[in-house]
Amino acid sequence: MGRLDGKVALVTGAARGQGAAEVRRFVEEGAHVVAADILHDEGKALAAELGERAEYVGLDVTSEEDWTAVVAGIEDRHGRLDVVVNNAGILRFSPLVTMPLEDYMAVVAVNQVGTFLGIKHTTPLMIRSGGGSIINISSVDGLVGMPGFSAYAATKHAVVGMTKSAAIELAGAGIRVNSVHPGGVDTPMFKTPGLEFIDVGAVLSTKVPMARLGTSEEIAGLVCWLASDEGRYCTGSTFVIDGGMIAGIMVG
Repeated sequence: MGRLDGKVALVTGAARGQGAAEVRRFVEEGAHVVAADILHDEGKALAAELGERAEYVGLDVTSEEDWTAVVAGIEDRHGRLDVVVNNAGILRFSPLVTMPLEDYMAVVAVNQVGTFLGIKHTTPLMIRSGGGSIINISSVDGLVGMPGFSAYAATKHAVVGMTKSAAIELAGAGIRVNSVHPGGVDTPMFKTPGLEFIDVGAVLSTKVPMARLGTSEEIAGLVCWLASDEGRYCTGSTFVIDGGMIAGIMVG
């Protein structure tokens, strides 16, 4: 018996990194997973690797038309939707005063609007399915600030407020909504232009009590728990998984 036996799940930003790890873990736990992304080659390869309980669909999370089509396709093929992971996200690293508006708005479109559209368009099918779990991937930057991360932090803070509001609205429909807040995780996002100037070793030794980056598999484990019935009494909550990064001030 898997934790997600019989459930149908949708994961955005699923082609690589945390999203791919979430897809793999969900399949291992018995779910049928719809992996959505704009990285078509990588997404198709992931679905092919995982077999009949995984499928790939193209989805631009900033497009209302794409969301409508993807959800309609899930209902046609599977008749239900039990779990949604709004995982898709981008980062633009820049001091606030020099960040181009188009870069700021690009981050807003994917991280904030994409999450909003994900909740908006999947909720009706989840209600018809009898409820379920929505997991919004935020960040420790959704709880604290960090220099150079103004756009990213603003959108990830927004996800927290959206999560709590949605949790209150949807509890009566049997839908749980929670946010997950990873710290530094070894994913392709760490290759974002500008981050190569950060001394990761120094950050880990001075800011993270556990002195290492997290792994995508560790994040996927927490997301899987929230997707499962084991997390059935959790809604509107923020789940931090950061090696102790924002627990307090490290001295030494």
